[in-house]
Amino acid sequence: MILTPFFGVDDLLFGMKQEDVIARKGAPSRQFNDEDGNVIFLYDSAKLRLSFYEEEDFRLGYVITAHPDVELAGVKPIGLTKEALLPAMREAGFPKWATEAFDTYENFVNEEHWLVIQTEFGEVVKVEAGAAINEKTDEFDWKF
Repeated sequence: MILTPFFGVDDLLFGMKQEDVIARKGAPSRQFNDEDGNVIFLYDSAKLRLSFYEEEDFRLGYVITAHPDVELAGVKPIGLTKEALLPAMREAGFPKWATEAFDTYENFVNEEHWLVIQTEFGEVVKVEAGAAINEKTDEFDWKF
């Protein structure tokens, strides 16, 4: 499973509608609406959570995965220690990371690429990526 910042994960591209994702991935294991009215698809076997933004005509805008085979710029972050994470990501071309800590979690945030890598108890447990926003138009830069 390859996560590409600004584009999506594998053949799922930011900007797809629900029916486009279902055509490629099949029906989700579970589907629900979050507190903002967004539609969420969960694919249990892929350890994948997809968010379709209500305010954007239900286009795919955010991906969260905990799959151990997910790759980000050639790095498989799931399971890495937090000490190994940042050197690996910097070497892969992502030099800037901010850190947020709460309870048992620590998030490493790269705003430039709309990425969040979360650790729990010092080990990477999930990766999040969002669709890019065009700075000139202040609108999403959909890839589909």
